Amino acid sequence: MTDKKLNIYVAPMQGLTDAPFRHFHADVYGAADGYFTPFLRIDHGEVRRRDLRDISSPLNANHRLVPQVIARDRQEFERLVDAVTEAGHREADLNLGCPFPLQTRRGRGAALIANRAALADIAAAMTARPDIKFSVKMRPGLSSPDEWKQTIDIINTMPLSRLTIHPRIATQQYGGPLLMEVFAAMTAASSHPVVYNGDIATPADIDRIASAYPTIEGIMAGRGLLARPSLFAEWQSGREWDADERLEHILRLHAGVYRHYAGTLCGDTQILSKIKPFWEYLEGEIGHKPAKAIRKAGSLAKYEAAVASIG
Repeated sequence: MTDKKLNIYVAPMQGLTDAPFRHFHADVYGAADGYFTPFLRIDHGEVRRRDLRDISSPLNANHRLVPQVIARDRQEFERLVDAVTEAGHREADLNLGCPFPLQTRRGRGAALIANRAALADIAAAMTARPDIKFSVKMRPGLSSPDEWKQTIDIINTMPLSRLTIHPRIATQQYGGPLLMEVFAAMTAASSHPVVYNGDIATPADIDRIASAYPTIEGIMAGRGLLARPSLFAEWQSGREWDADERLEHILRLHAGVYRHYAGTLCGDTQILSKIKPFWEYLEGEIGHKPAKAIRKAGSLAKYEAAVASIG
């Protein structure tokens, strides 16, 4: 493990890193330095109620929550920040990285990276709210790795506590090569502390990035953490856990998440639709046969039997 103190953050993942996962992850492994929520959005002219419930959940009490918002202009941004503050939070992260056309076609997410007028307006809105700690999570661009150059001067004027960079363009989504030379250039050009995000799967990956980019403020992981929930705890302890130790903690984590959904949702189908997606990331830890049984489970009884077969 590197001697340099790095902050470790859990990335937002729609439908997965909601309050139950965040709560039980913090409970089982110890809390990360911050958990970023799936983005709050304007839907049919209103702040989506599901997002408000997530940031207002009592399950958030055991971890530091950073609500993320996605907006196409200052008006949407201010409405979302108002909703965040009304829920009792004093921190908000702006999404400039979402790659999905449902958002980018509307000018949100990665489509906002090269929009100078909109970002200048949002920067002014941030400056007008000194009571809020802001941050940004971004990619180099929507379809070109040079788009960030068009607005980095504006982003540098924003009162940000950190700038998280995922070094892929949006059209790559979450696959293809990481643009590490672009990441280095963006880090050098940023006036804000930089957090690295992208393909962090093992404790050694954290050390590798920290060594290659010694000025960064932190590391953020999403898919890698879902596939190896002990990732940050292992790195902090300075040792890699063996398979049995990792599995024991995985079962505790997902037992907690399962109990929560079983107690709050109605019917096998609804509960399974929330719990089964987590296991799609864990086949490497639990083995192919149990993973297949979980995928095929059509009832809670069959799901419980499949989970009981792990190990």
